[in-house]
Amino acid sequence: MPPTGLPHGAVPGLERPGPLRDRVYEALLELIATRALQPGRHLVESELAGRLGISRQPVREALQRLNTEGWVDLRPAQGAFVHEPTEREADQLLTVRTLLEAEAARLAAADADGDGVAVLEELCAEGEQAVAADDVEAAVRLNARFHAKIMELAGNAVLADLAAQVDRRARWYYTPVARQRGRQSWAEHRELTAAIAGRDEQRAAALMREHTEHTRRSYHAHAQS
Repeated sequence: MPPTGLPHGAVPGLERPGPLRDRVYEALLELIATRALQPGRHLVESELAGRLGISRQPVREALQRLNTEGWVDLRPAQGAFVHEPTEREADQLLTVRTLLEAEAARLAAADADGDGVAVLEELCAEGEQAVAADDVEAAVRLNARFHAKIMELAGNAVLADLAAQVDRRARWYYTPVARQRGRQSWAEHRELTAAIAGRDEQRAAALMREHTEHTRRSYHAHAQS
């Protein structure tokens, strides 16, 4: 039987403003996306409510929303479980991510500025430090910030909106291979940053395609091991 409730120490904060059901939804989604709540984990309403210090109703509403979005499976007579992604789901998502991010890298290189490049270089340095310290959580967070910064530098609002829809799920798939990708991932980030700084649009797009493809292949290798 899969474990239930929240893992020890993984009690999210609910202090942000907004309807309670939305705050519970965001808190649980973050725990799922970062794999603090692993795929297959049984999510018991009463236990989640108790750990969060709230009633069961907002938890139920959050779980129903997470079910609609594919993060949670609601099984009759069994309850809620963190969704276990199939390889086909991962492949489709990561393929779309490759298309979006390659175009973002090209656009970022087309209009690169010193301040933006400096932020990318700083994120690379912090990411390398996280890898050296074997801090997977920080490495995953910094990886997301690096890719988000490139999307910001692309300056295309429609592209950014589409990328936001896949960002958390991409992080969900990246987390299990973050340690494996480690130094190589940040070396690829360095190359990508240099291409953007040099305003080399085609190289930036090609490097991003290679980078995201490496992550896709690593995820499949991990899933099959």
